[in-house]
Amino acid sequence: MSIEQARDAFAGAREVEITVTGRRSGRQISHPVWFVQEDQNMFLVPITGADSDWYKNVRKTPMIQVSANGTSVSTPATPITDADRVEHIVAMFRDKYGPEQVERQYPKHDVAVQVPLG
Repeated sequence: MSIEQARDAFAGAREVEITVTGRRSGRQISHPVWFVQEDQNMFLVPITGADSDWYKNVRKTPMIQVSANGTSVSTPATPITDADRVEHIVAMFRDKYGPEQVERQYPKHDVAVQVPLG
């Protein structure tokens, strides 16, 4: 699947399902999450920031699967801790979901995750 096909498949979705490997259990764990896309990447923001379990799981085992609209991409994810980059991603979340929703749903935004689509 091309990057363009993946972008198009996810573009209409409000949320995606991520599947990560549990850092202690080794089990596959799935969660619905909000996301934004920019260039050839998808970006995720954990609701409780660096304290989120799925974020801790990604730090230990960076392979992540992202699924929506019948499309699935498995790829290594990259944690982002640079404050300026995280703020840029959170601003994209505000544009997509609305500032009130983002502030209510995301009390802590100290990290983000980059998921390449190709």
